[in-house]
Amino acid sequence: MDGRVAVVTGAGNGLGRAEALALASAGFRLVLNDLPGAALDAVAGEVKAVGGEAVTCAGDVAEWSTGEAIVAAALDSYGSLDALVNNAGVLRDRTVFNMTADEWDLVIRVHLRGHFVTTRHATAHWRRLSKERGGPVYGRIVNTSSEAWLLGSAGQPNYAAAKGGIVALTMATARGCARYGVRVNAICPRARTAMTAELMGDAPAGVSDPMSPDRVAPLVVYLASPAGAGFTGEVFVVHSDVVAVMGPPTVRAAFHTVDGAAWTVDGLTGALADLAANGEPPPGFVCEETLPLAASTFGEE
Repeated sequence: MDGRVAVVTGAGNGLGRAEALALASAGFRLVLNDLPGAALDAVAGEVKAVGGEAVTCAGDVAEWSTGEAIVAAALDSYGSLDALVNNAGVLRDRTVFNMTADEWDLVIRVHLRGHFVTTRHATAHWRRLSKERGGPVYGRIVNTSSEAWLLGSAGQPNYAAAKGGIVALTMATARGCARYGVRVNAICPRARTAMTAELMGDAPAGVSDPMSPDRVAPLVVYLASPAGAGFTGEVFVVHSDVVAVMGPPTVRAAFHTVDGAAWTVDGLTGALADLAANGEPPPGFVCEETLPLAASTFGEE
């Protein structure tokens, strides 16, 4: 991967920082994005300290102009763009009946619009390049979703909705850009970062933290590399020593009326009776199978 160019958003700390350092170690030259501040510059310094190359492109990732500037920074600095890692995000947790419009809008904007803006400009570049060359090009997108959308996280309706939207964006982009050589996948990571500190608590003492962001970064490098060419439109759960590939949604049951007639309420009552819950129904469209996925070992420091 020496010489390839990757963009990492939300690179100033946590997952983005770990991903940036792992990509640099693999040979990627980097464009690092986050809000302006010392944290972003510090990560760029860390990359350079280990012999990597990095430029920064600070700005609000949900702004159209920031997306344009990020792609321009890659092309102006290195002459190419090969991978986009969308990671930037924020939390404003609250149950839906207490959530403010601003808390909803901010999370949807940063996560979902932020993923779209960078994806739009990167894919437009790869499409133009593919048409100029007359064939597929090298393009990789790794999006960051969350198990919150799989589990219907009750205290995070804004975050869960944004992360579900990111998976839908991943699927649509994978289908729409496959002909140009672009591979697009999403990860649902668990990691102990500043954003998840209240949820996860302190790291265990005396052992390697199984929830370190460093445990997530290798999958990102893999999906951004030539080795990941066999995957597109997939969703991975990743943390500790776990990498799980999610299956697509399935049809639980299907019913047809007699002779193609329109359904009636009475007809639906009879058809769906066996599926309907007796008593209080549990949420049905969730995937709790990811919950038992946990680290099997804790490595010593």
